[in-house]
Amino acid sequence: MISKPGQSNRVVSGMRPTGRLHLGHYHGVLKNWVELQHEFDCYFFVADWHALTTLYEEDSETINSNVWEMVIDWLAVGVDPSRATLFIQSRVPEHAELNLLLSMMTPLGWLERVPTYKDQQAKLSEKDLSTHGFLGYPVLQAADILLYHASQVPVGEDQVPHIELTREIARRFNYLYGREPGFEEKAEEAIKKLGKRGAKLYRNLRNAYTERGDHEALEKAHALLASNQNLSNAEQERLYGYLEGGGRSILTEPEATLTEASKLPGLDGDKMSKSYGNTIALRDDPERIEKSVRSMPTDPARVRRDDPGDPNKCPVWQFHHVYSDQSTRDWVENGCRSASIGCIDCKQPLIESLLVEQKDIAERAEPYIEDPTLVRNIIADGCEKARETADETMEQVRATMNLDYY
Repeated sequence: MISKPGQSNRVVSGMRPTGRLHLGHYHGVLKNWVELQHEFDCYFFVADWHALTTLYEEDSETINSNVWEMVIDWLAVGVDPSRATLFIQSRVPEHAELNLLLSMMTPLGWLERVPTYKDQQAKLSEKDLSTHGFLGYPVLQAADILLYHASQVPVGEDQVPHIELTREIARRFNYLYGREPGFEEKAEEAIKKLGKRGAKLYRNLRNAYTERGDHEALEKAHALLASNQNLSNAEQERLYGYLEGGGRSILTEPEATLTEASKLPGLDGDKMSKSYGNTIALRDDPERIEKSVRSMPTDPARVRRDDPGDPNKCPVWQFHHVYSDQSTRDWVENGCRSASIGCIDCKQPLIESLLVEQKDIAERAEPYIEDPTLVRNIIADGCEKARETADETMEQVRATMNLDYY
């Protein structure tokens, strides 16, 4: 069922297959996915076209293998295909179709002002990013979201501007193409189907929002429409748009949901990133994990074993906040400040916790590694379901734009 405004039940999120996933991905994204799948109708996709915006010169076989390894990592950390729809972006061509149609009416200035546009060009200065695909990737991102009528998109703070742009694109589309001939007359006829009391309530709530900007009234009106069984889909969409003084609400404006991600630094204390070579990969080699953690830098003040330290100046301490219980953290903090324990002592319980976690992830991944058809089948089923939802949206979009040539 397609989500309508006021029905906060669908979440859409994707990841680019740019290399092996690491603990930063796990604590920053995947843990949230595992929790969200129990509460919402989740669509999680491999954003392989998005990977090409910066990796178009890479060996295509590398991206292909990264796709399947990434899906195995998803499954190994607990993403459940019986609860969430897992699919590959390029296997649902409706993403490209909606991207093309939205690009026709998205102002160029909107794309040039996206904060990450110039930031990424500066950070990836060794790459030629003066391409149509890189400039326009926020439109493709908007298509990814709007295609599934997502009500919520879990993002970090740096991605909030992208969701706001998606809302602007949806709003512009609805304004341009939702004003069907005789719209207001049709909306007034639809209001009558709410019944005498419902119609009066709808009008009062609409007035409260359009005249005073009362967002609580808007939410109540959304709930009123969502609960009414007498309206057709077209009539319901018409009244959603009429609430805000616009046309039919064809594309749903999503909300950005800020995720509570545990901040995990890299092995050198900087941001964990494959490009920095400071990661611990999911399903990493146990010996490498132990060696890497033992060589992590600590508080520079602890030159000798009996020098007291400050845990807040040590990247290992940030790992303890994620992996250690309160009693272990108390032991580490007191021992560091009093120099009663050394840095190797501090790292040992962390190593043990990491190895236990990695062992569980590796064991859950094993069946998919041994039988790759399991992963292929999961993705095939997810792509089929995603295409059904996407096709329903595109039928509405084509009809609205008078592109349904039958």
